[in-house]
Amino acid sequence: MYKILRSLFFLMPAEKAHYTTMSLFKIVSKLPFVQTMFRFESKSTTLDGLTYKNKVGLAAGFDKDGKFLNQLYTLNFGFIEVGTVTPKPQSGNPKPRLFRLTKDRALINRLGFNNEGLKALKNRLKAFRKQERDCDMLIGINIGKNKTTPNEKAVDDYVKCYEGLYDLADFFIVNVSSPNTPNLRELQNKDELKKILSALIAIREKQEKWKPLYLKIAPDLAFAQLDEIIDLQREIAFEGLVATNTSIDSSLLKRSNKVLISEIGAGGISGAPVLEVSNSFVKYIRSKSDMTIIGVGGIEDAASGQSKYDAGADLIEIYTGFVYSGPLLVKELGSL
Repeated sequence: MYKILRSLFFLMPAEKAHYTTMSLFKIVSKLPFVQTMFRFESKSTTLDGLTYKNKVGLAAGFDKDGKFLNQLYTLNFGFIEVGTVTPKPQSGNPKPRLFRLTKDRALINRLGFNNEGLKALKNRLKAFRKQERDCDMLIGINIGKNKTTPNEKAVDDYVKCYEGLYDLADFFIVNVSSPNTPNLRELQNKDELKKILSALIAIREKQEKWKPLYLKIAPDLAFAQLDEIIDLQREIAFEGLVATNTSIDSSLLKRSNKVLISEIGAGGISGAPVLEVSNSFVKYIRSKSDMTIIGVGGIEDAASGQSKYDAGADLIEIYTGFVYSGPLLVKELGSL
């Protein structure tokens, strides 16, 4: 059934299809049999002081503004990342900016942190928390900087998002690894990371409730850079890494037409082509550290999900595989 629906939605531009699909699911998800369809038994797990009903999460970017929280709850995710959120609203890069490469079961995006800003997300999360007081789906907030904020002042944007949303999050993810905001990846060097993460940890130490803090990294880093990040984690003790974000390495795309790839242009690649490189990062991090690893990249079925655990991930997240394989992927992965 999903393959038929997918073929129809794939007739639309990718970004329009995303919002159309989720808007329709808002209506359908209210039907009792739909809610039953996505239920499954799973063993809970506890990490960094948080208990997850299952280990399957949704990666950042799918619900940037917290508009689909109820629907994602219905799908029985153990946790989700909302965002990336920036202090001020921003429209992102010009459209079209999201593209399917179906032969590779991949997406290319250059969205550019399009979101309605801190205030809008805060209001939606407040309403959801009030409505779903016993919600067992954990909510992580992925935070970033505005495009117009220079890197030397980036820490201010991360602090604003962190302080403004602290009471509404179960955990936070610092995003310095998107390829679609100019110069953002320069913040992945050790000195810049230390500045940002230390500022957030200092704020956390003053809070009544402690919230885990993770860093999302790119799969295009050299292992020498990754070593610096692992060393930094030992030094200032943030909880772990989300590995990995999208890749800018177009050589990963083996099946798609090269002319088409060239016409699409710049952007981050996600989906099946990044599975191997993402797994190699997870495996390398695990060989060096016992920190928490949230594995993301290329998960589209039970086999690819298991490969992420085998590499050393504690939790997994999906996005592009969710688009290609459908909502029952959560249930399939939850049984691992």
